[in-house]
Amino acid sequence: MSAGLQVARDGAVLTLTINRPDRRNALDTATYAALTEQITQASADVAISAVILTGAGEHFTAGNDLRDFQAERGAGDSAGLTFLRALTKADVPVIAAVEGYAIGIGVTLLQHCDFVHIGEGATLRMPFVALGLCPEGGSSLLMPRLAGRRAAEWLLQGKAFSARDALEAGLATSVTPRGQALAAAQATAADLAGQPPAALRLTKAMMKRADRQAIQETLDYEAEQFRARLRTDEAQAAFAKFFKK
Repeated sequence: MSAGLQVARDGAVLTLTINRPDRRNALDTATYAALTEQITQASADVAISAVILTGAGEHFTAGNDLRDFQAERGAGDSAGLTFLRALTKADVPVIAAVEGYAIGIGVTLLQHCDFVHIGEGATLRMPFVALGLCPEGGSSLLMPRLAGRRAAEWLLQGKAFSARDALEAGLATSVTPRGQALAAAQATAADLAGQPPAALRLTKAMMKRADRQAIQETLDYEAEQFRARLRTDEAQAAFAKFFKK
C-alpha cells in the first residue's frame, strides 16, 4: 500500500484518506494505484456499504502531481485514468468529503461520487486549458450537463469556484461549515450502512446504467487528446512556467 493513502475500515464503511499533505495531497502514480486497488476491492466486497474519500490536513487534493506529467508515458491508460475507470464502475456508494483545495482531477472525480460534502471556504478549479491540456475525467460530457453555461467558465477559462457554486450546479450534495465535511460524509455513510446492502448496490447500478457506456467512451476520447496535449510545446511551456513560480 502506498504511503500516500491511509485506509481505515469501520464495519461496513471504508475511509480512504489521500495522505500527501506536504504537497497539498497531489496525486502521484503510487497513490492512484492504491486508490484503484481499494475502490476495486470495496466494490467486490458486498460487506462494504460505503466508501468515504477525503484528504489529510487542510486540503482534499491539488490534483495530479505535475511532475508525473513531465515523465515519459507508455501506451495505454495512465494511473490516473485507471483510477477513474475503477471509480466510474464501482457499485458501492462513494462519498467525498472536500475541504480546502480541489483542483483538476480533484474536481472531475467528484462527478463520479454519489455524495459530495464540501466545507465552506473550499476552492475548486479545473485549470486544464491554462496548462495547455484539455478536460479529463469525463468532464467534457458531464460538467456541461451539471453546470450549464457555468461549465464554460470553469473549463475554458479555468475560473475557480466555491462550495456554494458547486451546490447550485448539482456537483455538491451539501455545503458544511469549514472543517465539517468529513463529519457529514460519516453521517451519510452511517445511514447507508443501515440500508439493505444488496438493494443499495443494485439501486446505484441502476442509476448509473444509462450513462456508463457514454462515460467510458468519453474517458477514451479525452485520454487520447490528453496524451497528445502532454507532448505539445504549449503544455511543456506551461509546466515550466508553473515550476518556475
